[in-house]
Amino acid sequence: MYLGLDLGTSGVKALLIDAGQTVIGSGHASLDVSRPHPGWSEQDPSDWIRACEEAVAELKATHPRELAAVKGIGLSGQMHGATLLDAGDQVLRPCILWNDTRSHAEAAALDADPRFRKLTGNIVFPGFTAPKLAWVKNNEPDVFAKVAKVLLPKDFLRLWLSGEHISEMSDSAGTSWLDVGKRGWSSDLLAATSLDEKQMPSLTEGTAKAGALRAELASKWGMQAGIPIAGGAGDNAASACGMGTVGAGQAFVSLGTSGVLFAANASYLPNPESAVHTFCHALPDTWHQMGVILSATDSLNWLSEISGKGAGELTAELGDALKAPTGVSFLPYLSGERTPHNDSAIRGSFTGLAHESSRAVLTQAVVEGVAFAFRDSLEALAKAGTTLTRVTAIGGGSRSRYWLRSIATALGLPVDIPADGDFGAAFGAARLGLIAATGADPLTVCAAPATDATIEPVAALSDAYADAYQRYRALYPAIRSVTT
Repeated sequence: MYLGLDLGTSGVKALLIDAGQTVIGSGHASLDVSRPHPGWSEQDPSDWIRACEEAVAELKATHPRELAAVKGIGLSGQMHGATLLDAGDQVLRPCILWNDTRSHAEAAALDADPRFRKLTGNIVFPGFTAPKLAWVKNNEPDVFAKVAKVLLPKDFLRLWLSGEHISEMSDSAGTSWLDVGKRGWSSDLLAATSLDEKQMPSLTEGTAKAGALRAELASKWGMQAGIPIAGGAGDNAASACGMGTVGAGQAFVSLGTSGVLFAANASYLPNPESAVHTFCHALPDTWHQMGVILSATDSLNWLSEISGKGAGELTAELGDALKAPTGVSFLPYLSGERTPHNDSAIRGSFTGLAHESSRAVLTQAVVEGVAFAFRDSLEALAKAGTTLTRVTAIGGGSRSRYWLRSIATALGLPVDIPADGDFGAAFGAARLGLIAATGADPLTVCAAPATDATIEPVAALSDAYADAYQRYRALYPAIRSVTT
């Protein structure tokens, strides 16, 4: 058996697979996000431990014998979070999360230093880790002076599981401190934020052994002590391992809280001007590119809360057949946007509203707005040298066939739906645990699932969608002048 632990923003998932990669069982525990000020987003790392304990306890209650047979553990986690520890490994302040934008000024200052884009292959986004440390230095100097280690969220879990400070390439590529081409910490970039390599975890590949399960936890969970823990991956790279998106040209679209258009690459292809993320993959000598939108299903959840109707109810009102855009447009910039704008201050909007704009019209506009945001990412990936011929859909929003038809038509690409199964980040983490424990070939283990169905673009609406996309593109510069 192999255990995948995925530390997400809204919860921790523990997933158990056997040697044949059949999912045996899973456990889950919820997490909350604290937003003490506008633009802030934090979590208490002790809550991650509590949630991990609960998720594993659920697995133990339902599958004690299988849990006892675990031979390898893999980790996945939300990226970019700044978890600050003192010399005694005590947490100094709540973790500043990936969707926190307080450090926009610090990010702009670091991005103005040409070394950052040159070495990391990325813009320094406010959500990345380095500008958060610059913010802490500027605003909480007493805390900054005590920082002995900076860990990413999943690597804080690793510290609790194994007692070791270790990270891996895919997650560390999102810090703005990693030389992404050389896959190692940059002393120059660390020095630019008044840090050094001693304050960083050691680095390994996602498929390698990176710590072992402590005897105390092993005893509590009925497992063997010393079980190897894989390096693991940031959540999107872990999802790619779960989906088999590990070879050049393979891609997926993730319709979750945030949205990701992810493409695997066999070489390092940076193009930071496009606001595409270029990161190391979880597999050795492999990289990936991502276009990222900050509010995907979160946009529909927002409308759900406003309207008092569940997200599923809202999309059900649209019916099954894709409709032509109505003229009402929605910009999904509820908490700023990454690709292609790198704009933490922009905010969302509806335009074209009229008396006849029903709830269903607003829902359709939200669905289309998110689809067009993915189209923005597709255009950015093309500028970065990546051409896609099809994508696989994952994430909670992919349950809506209407939304997938909208995305397929907006992208002009077929969208594959994987056969029933759990192929997300926790599954990818479990796969990495299997590879680390057995030495199995990563490409063989990380095979793509069978395709259950393919959603083709609706050709009859391609012109209408193209017109609506151009309208969408024109709105950002117009709205920006009055919302920032």
